[in-house]
Amino acid sequence: MKKRVLFYLVALVSTVSLQSCVTNYVVSKPATYAKEYKTDAKLASIDTHKMEQDKQQLINSFLAEKAASIANAKNSIKNSEIAKAIIHNKTIDNILTEAQTYLGTPYRYGGMTRNGIDCSAFVLSVFGAAAGLSLPRVAASQSQEGETVEKENLQKGDLIFFSHGRRISHVGIVESVDENGEVKFIHAATSKGVMISSLNDSYWGPKYRFGKRIINENGEAYNNLATTTPASNGTSF
Repeated sequence: MKKRVLFYLVALVSTVSLQSCVTNYVVSKPATYAKEYKTDAKLASIDTHKMEQDKQQLINSFLAEKAASIANAKNSIKNSEIAKAIIHNKTIDNILTEAQTYLGTPYRYGGMTRNGIDCSAFVLSVFGAAAGLSLPRVAASQSQEGETVEKENLQKGDLIFFSHGRRISHVGIVESVDENGEVKFIHAATSKGVMISSLNDSYWGPKYRFGKRIINENGEAYNNLATTTPASNGTSF
């Protein structure tokens, strides 16, 4: 009897102890896991936030660098355009200044000096001395150079061509275009030698055919014209 009671007592104590261990295991383990999960989640949130900050900084840095590059490119283009305009204007001014030194020079068919000169020789002499360009000798050939320009778009330094029939027989250099669109040109006329006339003139107006631009917006020649060594103003030919 005593052995049986002792057996039941030992069995009861063992059962209680086992339940206590299982209870401790089941209850305590999830609590520890939840704590670890919360800590890991918090760290992950901090890392994600930092990554977003770093990403935004990289994007901002890239955009700032790109904006600076675009601004520098625009400034370079602007400065280049200004430089080209200066060269162009200087070249045209040199041409007109040289042309004006011939005013009053008598006309001579086939002449190529300041003692007597014809229209095409006048043009090639001026462009050779002022811009270092070698134009053809006769007006008809000169009319094949450069780019065609509509009458309403003529500018200083452009060449304008005339004819009495079908063949180009006369050439002049645009000297000015006023606000009303009147075009004045300097040329070697058979009547008065080198002079300034207007396209509004009753004689020259009807004979006008077209205009050509020899010097482009960069101050350079169209059609890859051969260059010569510019002569100084006032040099005789």
